[in-house]
Amino acid sequence: MSASNRVIDSLRLDDTFLGEEHRALRGVLRRFVQDRIVPRAAEWESALRIPAEVFTELGALGFLGLSFPAEHGGGGAGTRGAVVFNEELGRSTFGGVATSISVHTDYSALHVSRAGDDEQRRRFLPDILSGRKICALAVTEPDASSDLTRLTVRARRDGDAYVLDGRKTFITNANIAGLFFVVARTGEPGRHGLSLFVVERGTPGLGNGRTFEKTGWRSSDTGELVFDGCRIPARNRLGEEGEGFRWMMRGLDHERIGLAAQAVGLGEAALAETAAWLHTRPAYGGRLWDLQALRHEMARLTARLASAKTLLYHTAALADAGQDPRTHAAVLKSSVPEIVNELAYKCVQFNGGNGFVQGSAVERIARDSRFLAIGGGSTEVMLDEIARLL
Repeated sequence: MSASNRVIDSLRLDDTFLGEEHRALRGVLRRFVQDRIVPRAAEWESALRIPAEVFTELGALGFLGLSFPAEHGGGGAGTRGAVVFNEELGRSTFGGVATSISVHTDYSALHVSRAGDDEQRRRFLPDILSGRKICALAVTEPDASSDLTRLTVRARRDGDAYVLDGRKTFITNANIAGLFFVVARTGEPGRHGLSLFVVERGTPGLGNGRTFEKTGWRSSDTGELVFDGCRIPARNRLGEEGEGFRWMMRGLDHERIGLAAQAVGLGEAALAETAAWLHTRPAYGGRLWDLQALRHEMARLTARLASAKTLLYHTAALADAGQDPRTHAAVLKSSVPEIVNELAYKCVQFNGGNGFVQGSAVERIARDSRFLAIGGGSTEVMLDEIARLL
């Protein structure tokens, strides 16, 4: 069913914040999601990953390069394009699909455009934008996650190469990716000792560890990476040595905006599914919708999501205008997933047993939205970042 909401639609946020190209993009993406993702995604949930051909399908349509500059072969749709993309993937009700794809498009491969040189772009971007090689971002370690200064995977310079040793964990696309964007320590402890590398699958010394079966995001492949004397050419370093922290922070702002957009898409889908249920479910001589307590709560949740979506679009527009979105991204990441988690809990409650059965859209959204308050900077980390400005 359509995940539209008449109240949110009536605010005309697309008309206010998006260009004609973004509105056209939404229409094409929505048809692709309904025709090519939703009918197959239940199979991907069981397989714990989405097949490689999905990426090549997206690449053939130009969807994998929406946020990349046009001069690098991308769509030039900017942050607003990423918001539309993540929102429509979220509307599918399959958060794992949205995550696996957006990690490739927005959270890892964009570093080639940001930090790479012309030679690296020529070497990596054709396979990335076409979907021939899937990408992953390797940051989290067994003893370090939100605090990047604690990362310990070591990249030791050895002539015209670097040798990587250590372990990364909770890596989306760990088993299906062909290119890994790895943050590793090249210097002393702290933020100034980190560098960013591209590691290609098949490099000796790179292996997979455990594969994780998760509560939610089941269709996103998640696992460990093991570096054991993994020797990569020095030309695979993105940017200067010691600049990895700076590039990661820039990427995290974009990631947090994208995760907020995914949350909004999931939230709108949950509200649409639940409103349809309440309007048709018989109860007490009428319908569930006739109970004031339920419809007022649905109205409250809709108003909160609409406010969050307005800030999301405002943030994306500012980023596209060249302004630093860091504070906006922190505010979004600290609030929007929390709103959608509350919303999803209520929608499960209002759907009764139907909302607790595996395979129902609302049950899946409740599972998949949970991690949005954790990944990319937890709510608590974001609140601390905001508090430092008070």
